[in-house]
Amino acid sequence: MSYNEAIKRTIDWIEQHLQEEIHIDDVTRVSHFSRYHFHRIFQHEVGMSVASYIRLRRIVHAAMKLLHTSERILDIALTYQFESQEAFTRAFKKIYHLPPGQYRKFMKQMIVKKEELHMHEEINGWFISGSHPHFYKSGIDREQVHQGNASAYLESLTVDENDQFATLMQQVNADKYKGKRIKLSGFIKSKNVATFSGLWMRVDSASEDLLQFDNMHDRPITGTNNWNHYAIILDIPENSATISYGILLTGAGKVWLDGLKFEEVDNNVPTTHLEINVVLLDKPTNLNFEE
Repeated sequence: MSYNEAIKRTIDWIEQHLQEEIHIDDVTRVSHFSRYHFHRIFQHEVGMSVASYIRLRRIVHAAMKLLHTSERILDIALTYQFESQEAFTRAFKKIYHLPPGQYRKFMKQMIVKKEELHMHEEINGWFISGSHPHFYKSGIDREQVHQGNASAYLESLTVDENDQFATLMQQVNADKYKGKRIKLSGFIKSKNVATFSGLWMRVDSASEDLLQFDNMHDRPITGTNNWNHYAIILDIPENSATISYGILLTGAGKVWLDGLKFEEVDNNVPTTHLEINVVLLDKPTNLNFEE
């Protein structure tokens, strides 16, 4: 099993057991690696320890219950394996900078005000593109969240063919990244994805020649899946001009995106660049089109 597969396997297992007592040894067994080795690769890939990840996800789930249910704070704390309301409050404040009761009151007021004003939330810095962008919609979701208070989503509306697609994307100038190896990573959740979805990134020259590219076509996200971690790693050549990246949805379905990182990695980390192989003929063939 590869490192990426091990990380995805264990995160999926963790997501299914957040309301239960989790022992680190249980997580290690799911990964099929030694305890030391797994903890090292998890920290490297996800950017935090396994224990920190579990605590973060429990607190985020608790925050959503504070906003979207009327459950008591103590009951929520116990559901997510905190030994007391005081312990839960201390952990909650480290992430959301407010105690749970104040967070519930403040955030609910903000949500109500936006609904009353019928505010349309644009996603700052992002736009929709693709073959049929008008067949899809995107927006902010405050209930399906991996970390923080919101995620972005991309959802099909009226898709006619399985090869129609849209992407929620950004473009940046490549100047600051030339000569570096860049990792785009984040968390994705999917629902009823018919064809495929995934992160993507491409690097183009000033003449719009494709230099580097990966859209996870060889490791697609399909169907319905809980939050999990995905990554793309590409080199940025010296003749690069633009870097484009985002999340792709082909065909029907819905995907959520949260916790993106765009960072330089060591050159020892292998890239995920998809090679486009062109088979050259030995000689001219079928020049009269009769064959």
